[in-house]
Amino acid sequence: MRIGIIAIQHESNTFVQTATTLDDFRHDALVCGEEVRQAFDGALHEIGGFFTGLKHAQADAVPIFAARAVPGGPVTKETFDELIATMLKQLDAAGDLDGLLVAPHGAGVCESDRDMDGYWLELVRQKIGDSIPMICTLDAHANVSQRMIDACNATIVYRTNPHVDQFERGVEAANLIVQTVNGTARPTQAVCLVPVAINIERQHTESEPCQSLIESADEMLKLDRVLSNSVVLGFPYADVEEMGASFIVVTDNDPELAAELVKKLGDELISRREEFVAHLIGIEEALETASQLEGPVCLLDMGDNVGGGSSADGTLILHALRNRGEMKSCACLFDPQAAEQAITAGVGAKLTQFSMGGKLDERLGSPLVTDVEVVSIHDGLFTEDEVRHGGKNEYNMGPSAVVQTDFGATVLLNSFRTPPFSLKQLTSCGIDPTEFQVLIAKGVQAPLAAYSPVCPHSIRVNTPGPTSADMEQLTYQYRRKPLFPFERKITDE
Repeated sequence: MRIGIIAIQHESNTFVQTATTLDDFRHDALVCGEEVRQAFDGALHEIGGFFTGLKHAQADAVPIFAARAVPGGPVTKETFDELIATMLKQLDAAGDLDGLLVAPHGAGVCESDRDMDGYWLELVRQKIGDSIPMICTLDAHANVSQRMIDACNATIVYRTNPHVDQFERGVEAANLIVQTVNGTARPTQAVCLVPVAINIERQHTESEPCQSLIESADEMLKLDRVLSNSVVLGFPYADVEEMGASFIVVTDNDPELAAELVKKLGDELISRREEFVAHLIGIEEALETASQLEGPVCLLDMGDNVGGGSSADGTLILHALRNRGEMKSCACLFDPQAAEQAITAGVGAKLTQFSMGGKLDERLGSPLVTDVEVVSIHDGLFTEDEVRHGGKNEYNMGPSAVVQTDFGATVLLNSFRTPPFSLKQLTSCGIDPTEFQVLIAKGVQAPLAAYSPVCPHSIRVNTPGPTSADMEQLTYQYRRKPLFPFERKITDE
């Protein structure tokens, strides 16, 4: 049994001003053929799960193509055309296949097609024909289109946020493709595209209101003929028609049951939609609360969510901390220019009126200008061994420098934009996170898997920016209508 593996993964934020290019994919992952196996076999995300699941089933994994880039602006047409051309060439070279495992993100947008993932999945389906089964995995932040569903025999979505079950979902998909090829399962699926946008602040799957929604889906898995189901949280920062939550149910040759059950899940969300509206806390309120709690307190900078595509150089919380002047804090900033200046100056150098961050998006604050001392210099490479959001093991922040400000903030300056998915980002640079009252993590839910072990408390901070939790501050052109919470009335009830 020969099962092909293809992945093109990008979470595209259409409110970000900088486009995603081929260099962004080259920096993260852009591999063909056996290079895919070398890069991902044994990894802690779904592609690693593909390899492991197929190995256990004694099926041959045929690695074809994998491309991944850090979330950012829409993918350029030239980049996407190159990715597609390479993928199709590698698919032709793969030989005869019995099945295919595919791993899009589900919230990809390119300049030539706003449903980027639906486009390439449809293209692959046309290429392989209808007789070869194709099983798809998606990120829980997918904006699912009917085109994605129609292209695949079954779709399996991460069940956790932070995403710490990607490997398991990859194994699940591998098991299902083997059963499908063997004829012991005949997956049929249905999707419910719910007119509700779940606020990013409400998307923690181990807390209410998401926890009970996941539990409802879990109960359905006990039913006969149900092979899989998924609660898809949606990605509010991709301005596409499909933006919003959805549900998927996969049954064993029972499309009517799939349609019935998926509607039941959709109806539950619609009836509970008011529970999924954000609870927003401003910067000053967050700092006042943090000053009274046992530290470290993780301040989640929602408007500069790197994992949602933001620039990672937001300074608003740092400015507020300087104004207070009383809390020991730590933050990471993407600022290649400042990092280079600090590295050139050398360890122990004292720099006056040193400018950090605030250079890429005025919504995220102005540059932080202050006196600093260079504490240490690093190559920016680190390895995460534990299961963390994203399932990534190897990281490269680029040449990095740790500087100490004159108001009690330690700042790690990076040359490559790096999401806060691992505490090794700090500890690999000699920073002890337990020494601070507050740690600023540029995310919403994803950093919790890394930071919760050392932070007794976390506060989601409502900051402006291209990933603002206040969705009504963003201008949408393509979203469907009605869509809650933009339109409060979405049913005839």
